Amino acid sequence: MMDENLLIWSGRPGKGEGNIMAHPLGFSGGFFCLPGAVPLTIFYIYYGGPGLDFQYRATIMDTDQIRRAIKRIAHEIVERNTGVKNIVAVGIRRRGVYLAERIATYLETIEGEEVPTGILDITLYRDDFQTMTSKPVIGKTEIKVDITNKVIVLVDDVLYTGRTVRAALDELIDFGRPRQIQLAVLVDRGHREFPIKADYVGKNIPTSEREQVEVHLREFDGEDEVILGELVPS
Repeated sequence: MMDENLLIWSGRPGKGEGNIMAHPLGFSGGFFCLPGAVPLTIFYIYYGGPGLDFQYRATIMDTDQIRRAIKRIAHEIVERNTGVKNIVAVGIRRRGVYLAERIATYLETIEGEEVPTGILDITLYRDDFQTMTSKPVIGKTEIKVDITNKVIVLVDDVLYTGRTVRAALDELIDFGRPRQIQLAVLVDRGHREFPIKADYVGKNIPTSEREQVEVHLREFDGEDEVILGELVPS
């Protein structure tokens, strides 16, 4: 999930305090440790305008809830497609990639058949790419199978305005002509700006425009959780 205004917030996981440090473009939501940083110092990236602080409000999903949601999505995929033949799970960088890999693992466990995965970086397909004021960080797109006539399960962490998914659809078509594209997301927070609806949803979380939903995954963030917060004037 991306937005036009990105903020770096420093603080610690699960705490309601932090300070806006910078406004670089080109990162998606989440947190990471800077090289050489003091241990336990976490640098979060959040969205909004200048002069805002992030306030943690609640943990919406914990490790077990995320695991069960992903497993349920995998079963729904099998049921809808009567198996996994011709299915390719493609994740949107960054956290969508790890979710796609987990879904593919469950699909293989359920059906006993390996499901290929792919990675999409949609930066060059963003509808605001030409207006970005800073140099974007562009990752690698990796789809090693021919997607023509395949059923693509496109995977992302949070479905919000639909602009990221729109960009991903444009990019996928450049790789071939899939028979069908289905969308799986861990969280749907509403506020669509494009007519896009997920086929598989881990959890629907009604939010206000000011609230922020952050998905943390162990492969990238060190733990599994979905947290809800809000940007408030500093």
